[in-house]
Amino acid sequence: MSSPEFESLLEDFYIPDYILLRGSEVKNDSRTPVCPVIVFINGKSGGQLGSELLVTYRSLLNKNQVFDLGENRPEKVLHRLYVNLETLKCNGDVLAIDIQKRLRIIVAGGDGTAGWVLGVISDLKLPQPPPVATVPLGTGNNLPFAFGWGKKNPSTDRQSVESFMQIVRTAKEMKIDSWHILMRMKAPKEGSCDPIAPLELPHSLHASQRISETDSLNTEGTHMFRGGFWNYFSMGMDAQVSYDFHTERKLHPEKFTNQLTNQSNYMKLICKQGWFWASLAQPSSRNIAQLAKVKVMKKSGQWEELHIPSSIRSIICLNLPSFSGGLDPWGRPDTSKSRYKHLTPPYVDDGLIEIIGFRDAWHGLLLLAPNGHGTRLAQASRIRFEFHHGAAGHTFMRIDGEPWKQPLPADDDTVEIEISHFRQVSMLATPSCRSKSVLDPSSPVIHQNEDYDSLEDESSSEQRKFGAANTFKLPDSFDVM
Repeated sequence: MSSPEFESLLEDFYIPDYILLRGSEVKNDSRTPVCPVIVFINGKSGGQLGSELLVTYRSLLNKNQVFDLGENRPEKVLHRLYVNLETLKCNGDVLAIDIQKRLRIIVAGGDGTAGWVLGVISDLKLPQPPPVATVPLGTGNNLPFAFGWGKKNPSTDRQSVESFMQIVRTAKEMKIDSWHILMRMKAPKEGSCDPIAPLELPHSLHASQRISETDSLNTEGTHMFRGGFWNYFSMGMDAQVSYDFHTERKLHPEKFTNQLTNQSNYMKLICKQGWFWASLAQPSSRNIAQLAKVKVMKKSGQWEELHIPSSIRSIICLNLPSFSGGLDPWGRPDTSKSRYKHLTPPYVDDGLIEIIGFRDAWHGLLLLAPNGHGTRLAQASRIRFEFHHGAAGHTFMRIDGEPWKQPLPADDDTVEIEISHFRQVSMLATPSCRSKSVLDPSSPVIHQNEDYDSLEDESSSEQRKFGAANTFKLPDSFDVM
């Protein structure tokens, strides 16, 4: 039999059915939860851990507030919930008002899963959007680690889950920048002009409609893909290793049963592809400088070409101080040195993204050393990659843990990728959070970029989205009961 203390704990997080399910019997005697939660779990993450967590959370909470992302898309869950909340609020339901104010989201999965749910919350533009806590069920777990939730896969027993929920209850909210990514490609001269994804794109990239009529690439029609990320966009050797890792895991899931095995397989792929001897094993056509022209905007309206050293084979646009399993490739530059004096501290809510390059895997291993870091290239509010016909037919890209193989232009075609500051989302952070905010009293004061929300040539509401979900709105049939 459950103890009174245990029952009290559950009530702190419990949401009654009539809040979750439209049409359920209203119970006015329900206790107001201190920290009502909606839980999204990727049942396929972490070997069997995802499915085990589903069982544990459903045993502790109302099963209707715990969702398997393999069966329930987050945009549908949240839209349904908020329609019901608005209905109940209009009828004066005090509990609905309190739950909407206090609601928190728990997401259990890899970085890609967390990014998917964050994109949905951002695009829905919910009234009082809930902050998010992340359970590390992936291989890298960079997002959880950056906010103090750890990087090791968790235990799934009741006591461990209860302890985690207690931390969620006391965690502080922290704003972080989100970044919009727009990929433009010329449409084929023959065949359909409807957007068709190049091979398999990650959850966070979505085929979209034509760009504005004034877009220079729209003269012959374009394909367009848009999305967003919160941690990083990368291109080159790290993304290629990640792509091959994901491909192998799909083909042979029995070889990827736990986090330690996954990390071992990852290192084997790095060695197999020759990234420790990249200058000998990899063709020069894989160098970033030969693949693309890179431009950055440091001040509003002023693009400038970014010099990329010829040895750089991987480039990372980093928002959080956590990459490749919790490493910090930007580090803490000594601004007393002349080459770093123009840099500001790497805050997660300053409207700037850090751009770092790596030569090879040995260069990456420097991150394990005290004060180790990659090649600091720039801080910017916008970045543009322009790919033209060259020696390579494709390259590899990755956003927040999800890689893909990107075809590059043939003949006179053009591929263009632009990354720009979008808006902010709320994360939940523990006391051991590594991320730093400009609002933190202990942080030096800097001026935030004033051009946060301006997306050049994109004025319509549809183009100010990631594409993860339609903006939340009450249905036409909405009425007050």
